[in-house]
Amino acid sequence: MENIQEKFTALDLAAFNDEMNEKGYAIIPKLITERQCDELIKNYDNPSGYRKTVVMERYRFGLGEYKYFNYPLPDLIQGIRENLYPKLAPIANLWMKVLNINSRFPTDFHELQALCHANNQLKPTVLILKYGKGGYNTLHQDLYGDIFFPMQTVLFLDNPDEDYTGGEFVLTQQTPRAQSKAIVLKPKKGDALVFTTNFRPVKGSKGYYRVNMKHGVSELHSGKRHTLGIIFHDAIS
Repeated sequence: MENIQEKFTALDLAAFNDEMNEKGYAIIPKLITERQCDELIKNYDNPSGYRKTVVMERYRFGLGEYKYFNYPLPDLIQGIRENLYPKLAPIANLWMKVLNINSRFPTDFHELQALCHANNQLKPTVLILKYGKGGYNTLHQDLYGDIFFPMQTVLFLDNPDEDYTGGEFVLTQQTPRAQSKAIVLKPKKGDALVFTTNFRPVKGSKGYYRVNMKHGVSELHSGKRHTLGIIFHDAIS
């Protein structure tokens, strides 16, 4: 927990904010250690830590599997949720302001959680995902209910090009009256990728306009790939 707090304290917040505002995503290198990554993977098969398992091909979500954590969350995950959220809330509120959206987010994570619970969104949305050869994740948005925070993060638990090949993280940006733009990223083991959940503002000649975003995973060519998704709002089901 102290290590996580130190990492966020040392974060160059101005540069991080600039990346989020300009691109809709930013990477925090080596947020967690290799040992922490390995421990999360090791615990994947421990049934007591999870509330639900989803086999992706059953729902045409892709090819792979993921599990939603139970409350209480592991200290590491809870610590990331609580320490990262206050860095993101001011960015989210700025986005709402420039897009003229009548919505503001609290600066404290527990206040956001209270809003979710008041809306009957009571279940944790943090999940761990596993892909094998041929696995992929279709483009999607993680919303889960009427109350949703417009940013989330994913922790990469394996080394690309060593533990697996292919399996790049894909973001798409749909600009109004234009073709979609694809962004392909390959963060390293222990890195955290923070990105927009469903939209972001872009400044044009007549002010800011909204572009919709989706994310997914390209097909794995070999090996196994694990990631941990940290979504800040809770779910109805």
